[in-house]
Amino acid sequence: MVKYDFGGWATKNDLPCSDGRTIRKDAFKGNSGQIVPLVWNHQHDEASDVLGHAMLENRDEGVYAFCSFNDSESGKAAKEAVVHGDIRSLSIFANKLQEAGKNVIHGIIREVSLVMAGANPGAFIDNVMVHGDDESSGMIVGYDESLDISHSEEDPITKKEDDVIVEEKPLENALEHAKATDPKATDPKATDPKATDDKTTQDVIDSMTDEQQTVMYAMVGLALEDAAPENGGDNNMEQGTVKHNLFEGKEGLGAASEGKTLSHAEMETIIKDAKRSGSLKDSFLAHADTYGITNIDYMFPDAQAINAAPDFVTREMAWVAKVMASTHHTPFSRIKSMSADITEDEARAKGYIKGSLKKEEVFSLLKRTTTPTTIYKKQKLDRDDIVDITDFDVVAWLKTEMRMMLDEEIARAILIGDGRLSSSDDKILAVNIRPIWTDEALYTVKATVTYAANDTDDMKAKNFIRTAIKSRKLYKGSGNPALFTTEDVVTDCLLIEDTTGRRIYNTVQDLATALRVSDVITVEPITGSTRIGTDTKVYTLLGIMVNLMDYNVGADKGGAVNMFDDFDIDYNQQKYLIETRCSGALVKPFSAIAIESTPAVVG
Repeated sequence: MVKYDFGGWATKNDLPCSDGRTIRKDAFKGNSGQIVPLVWNHQHDEASDVLGHAMLENRDEGVYAFCSFNDSESGKAAKEAVVHGDIRSLSIFANKLQEAGKNVIHGIIREVSLVMAGANPGAFIDNVMVHGDDESSGMIVGYDESLDISHSEEDPITKKEDDVIVEEKPLENALEHAKATDPKATDPKATDPKATDDKTTQDVIDSMTDEQQTVMYAMVGLALEDAAPENGGDNNMEQGTVKHNLFEGKEGLGAASEGKTLSHAEMETIIKDAKRSGSLKDSFLAHADTYGITNIDYMFPDAQAINAAPDFVTREMAWVAKVMASTHHTPFSRIKSMSADITEDEARAKGYIKGSLKKEEVFSLLKRTTTPTTIYKKQKLDRDDIVDITDFDVVAWLKTEMRMMLDEEIARAILIGDGRLSSSDDKILAVNIRPIWTDEALYTVKATVTYAANDTDDMKAKNFIRTAIKSRKLYKGSGNPALFTTEDVVTDCLLIEDTTGRRIYNTVQDLATALRVSDVITVEPITGSTRIGTDTKVYTLLGIMVNLMDYNVGADKGGAVNMFDDFDIDYNQQKYLIETRCSGALVKPFSAIAIESTPAVVG
């Protein structure tokens, strides 16, 4: 017969601990038969903290501990507390853990500890022996009353490298009672015939639905989380050992159990309301005052960002890169373009009649000069914000936005103009960056589409295509132009059907082939762009056909795009400036065609 002072479950299998771990069967099988120290509350500061030793036995249900007290004063005091029923919970310290998710599948138990309360619902003392001269004498003390959940400020799990303390929590009645002559006997009827008539806490938990159990475990887990030091709790962690048990203290669940609690019936009411409303959060909030639920927001944590840096909400920007990459660039900003008009009859070669006077060729020599302007974007950040924002590099993010917006503004000025009023101080002047749309007739041909008031979208699209194809003969630019237009125009063209209901243009490339252009590029800023002509009519831009190789962007060596930053010591601000000094203009006559519409003709 094994000589011991008491026996109890050091840990039980397959029961969720309060820290979320579940110890699986045979996780500590290697400890079976070993003797480990028995200590008080996992303390090792003094020799008096060692109360005795425990012999471990691996069973199907878990690890059973046969514990013997030493003859020290602390050992005697602990023995008295156990015999009297004051202390009835065990805890283990284990390391070298191997886990599969939250499941502990292997580990080494280093010590068994008496604690006020543990984290595993099955850890309790179920067999106490009093040893005297007659070893056969003794008594069995069972604990059949329901055990309430208790709580303290501290988290029972402290992990340092590969060491973990796993504390065990009594959450149910004594599941089994040993016989005095056989400590392995586990029949509760041996000491209390009524044991099977009363429901244990585990029986109540088993009667819950999965949803109710999930909510219960979530509430316990969040309470533990709040007790952690990083969340303002008062845990006393030292070298991977818990010095204070989680389920003790004035501010834990134990204290809460002395005041307001959330009963099973109240939980059922909340779940029922949640099913009706479709929101568990709203249901909890609706009953928070009634049932005394505080800090309900702990159960519904803040949403997590998908991206570290905020995404930019921008206009469609694909066209910007195409414009910036397609234009011709020169390393000087003052551009002088010259051309000779030899289209008139006076410039034609002439036939000669003997004896007649030979006439000189006559043609006009044209030129224009374009000078540069400065285009910039300026931003600032408080240094406190730069230091405090740690989720992403806010400076790099800001500089990306500045360059993106600068490029868009230059591309817009090249195609259709700045768009601001002439009186605006921020306007990019058209004499420095000459817009293709409103450029002089020598460089940009204007082709007008006239609609009737009752024209359908199909008819308008067909008129647009017809006008674009017919005006193509006026194009004198380099190579094959591209069409810059709006999404609405492209959509209407693609939806044109023949008499049998089949679409004429299945793809954008089919449309580009029909229009005799290299590509069809949608530009969001073109939508709704209008101008007033010399005839006082309002013209709406539908598209521009141009090969941007005929558009020259010039910048001197110091005028290329540059980023500057400076620190304002007076206001503790970091300031950023991106700017360029450049010019832009078409340099080849009749190198662009602007397709416009006028108000619908009535009749």
